[in-house]
Amino acid sequence: MDPVDLPTAQRLIDNMRGVRYGEVLAMFLRDTGLEAEVYGTQMLNDCPQEQWQTLDADVIAKEMGAVFAKLNGPRYWLLDGLGTKVAVVEPVFRDFNGITMRRIAVINFGAEFTPGSYVERKINRGAVFFWDAGKKVYELVNPDGLKYEMQARCIGVDPTISEESLDTLGDKLSLPAGWSYRVRVLSEELIVDTTAHVATVLQDEFENSYTLPN
Repeated sequence: MDPVDLPTAQRLIDNMRGVRYGEVLAMFLRDTGLEAEVYGTQMLNDCPQEQWQTLDADVIAKEMGAVFAKLNGPRYWLLDGLGTKVAVVEPVFRDFNGITMRRIAVINFGAEFTPGSYVERKINRGAVFFWDAGKKVYELVNPDGLKYEMQARCIGVDPTISEESLDTLGDKLSLPAGWSYRVRVLSEELIVDTTAHVATVLQDEFENSYTLPN
């Protein structure tokens, strides 16, 4: 699937590659099934390590009345710019042990939650992502040829993962049958606009995050 040119997408912020952030996912059992509210530090702070390492997912879940909570990060953007953001949820602010976060999205897992890596999730985030021409992208390709672009690397599972190490990440991944990992340099700008529809995302076993560019 080739990148789609979306001329109406407005680029508002540059130099995002390498910017650090962190997220807390609070899981609730609701009428539609298991639903996660995503809180993140994006555009607020860089998720200070001193505070991050004090967070306790069990304590957070109890305080929020959630079934459970997950610490997602710390993470570093691998995209180059951000565009128009549509408020898909009320931007509630919370303090997590000294780290200010904003509710940025909701993930509906439905009645049948399938745990694990390389599983597609639908997330209502209302965002536009930009990757610059001439920059490297890190992709998972499924058996049907669909490409998932890595949007952020995670150091929560393996603290040694750097952008430089992503060139050989494929040697460490336990990919499903028919899947592949590749690195390439973009010949033109890539835009992923999910302001009008939900985004399709997945993670590998190191919790690096990928998005489907359509």
